[in-house]
Amino acid sequence: MFIYGIHPITEALRADSVSEVWVSTRRDRRLERLLDTAQRAGATVRRVDMSELDRLARGGGHQGVVARVTSLAERSVSELVRDADGPPLLLVVDGVEDPQNFGALIRTAEAAGSDGVIYQTRRASPTSAAAMKASAGAMAHVALAPVVNISRAIVELKSLGVWSVGLEAGGHRTYHDLDFNQPTALVVGAEGTGLRRLVRERCDWLVSIPMQGEVSSLNVSVAAGVVLYEALRQRSGRPA
Repeated sequence: MFIYGIHPITEALRADSVSEVWVSTRRDRRLERLLDTAQRAGATVRRVDMSELDRLARGGGHQGVVARVTSLAERSVSELVRDADGPPLLLVVDGVEDPQNFGALIRTAEAAGSDGVIYQTRRASPTSAAAMKASAGAMAHVALAPVVNISRAIVELKSLGVWSVGLEAGGHRTYHDLDFNQPTALVVGAEGTGLRRLVRERCDWLVSIPMQGEVSSLNVSVAAGVVLYEALRQRSGRPA
């Protein structure tokens, strides 16, 4: 997979996930620092003109650099649970198609210390260059579990002792009423449509975020961040 942008590529280099880097021939301090990082990481570096970078990035905002990522940290659902450091805290993404939203969700999950992200490969945003850039490089550091069917993944999580919490405007409980010290998977749906019916029915709880203003909902990554940071607060033992 090709990715682009200074920050995403820097993070991918830190994660040892880059095999080749194409850098603009123009002189730029940030590009020179990235070039040094790439060389120290053992990646093959090529100096090319902007037209070649435009071709590789397919019109994306590459900032003078494009890289080939060898692999992302893909896992199975059971591996995410097994490898968690303590009670698992997972994010399950149901049907989010916008790469900007998907990347923002990955960034939020990584910042909140999530043990991994489960997402559906069909009719959803793939792990694309645009999503990588939107994640500010966080995608290189988060364990990802691509699945064919989210509702079946939730059933598997139950068999592994993980409770599924669906985030929905119509949820009868508020998110801070739950005990997030137990193994938990937060399930979020696409903006506009929310959780699909079967996914909603598979969740152990449906929770909402109280809204005090005129708008009726939050951006999906913001909403996920609110709940994930409540889980982080509870697990750190901090008072409300």
